Amino acid sequence: MEMFTLMLNQFGPQHWWPGETELEMMAGAVLTQNTSWNNVEKAISNLKGKGLLNIEGLSRIPSESLAEEIKSVGYFNIKAGRLKNLINFIVEKYSGDMDQLLMEKTETLREGLLSIKGVGPETADSILLYAAKRPVFVIDAYTYRILNRHGMVEDQITYDNLQSLFMDNLTGDAGLFNEFHALIVRTGKDFCRGKPLCGSCPLKEWEKINIQKSN
Repeated sequence: MEMFTLMLNQFGPQHWWPGETELEMMAGAVLTQNTSWNNVEKAISNLKGKGLLNIEGLSRIPSESLAEEIKSVGYFNIKAGRLKNLINFIVEKYSGDMDQLLMEKTETLREGLLSIKGVGPETADSILLYAAKRPVFVIDAYTYRILNRHGMVEDQITYDNLQSLFMDNLTGDAGLFNEFHALIVRTGKDFCRGKPLCGSCPLKEWEKINIQKSN
């Protein structure tokens, strides 16, 4: 929570995840893999403008045509296939009913999402946290980099173990997890880069706090 407070004091609330509907958030979670959110926004806006950002529209459109609509995200052929896989899962498992999907038990829904080709733990957990509002902590490259550079985790720590570090030591609250992950991403983008800007990073005081406690 000290880490969280330092970042929150620096940046304030991040108001994540941008999206008007649960399906829009789910699509964004798939499309944002290995690309900037600005590029995702262009693709989402294009799909909405064409009336395609709904179960029927995304189910009906051929993968090749969908790829043309999301070109801004890069790897658009691959991502079109992944988005189609997600929609097919919703149609086949929940008859295309988003309300039914969102009422599913967290463990069952996560297992189902991970069964979709092209959906890994980070994407599945982003869907669970932001679209389904479940208290599941999302781990990404920024999370690993920040904690590793502060000597909090080993180089070879797994996704599940890093996730447990947060979930075992925080109150299971979706709102907290939402804000915490958003702040980590902001800190990672602005300061904890390949060449880090440690001198002005909000977490420069975190190390001092930990040193003081150890003494």
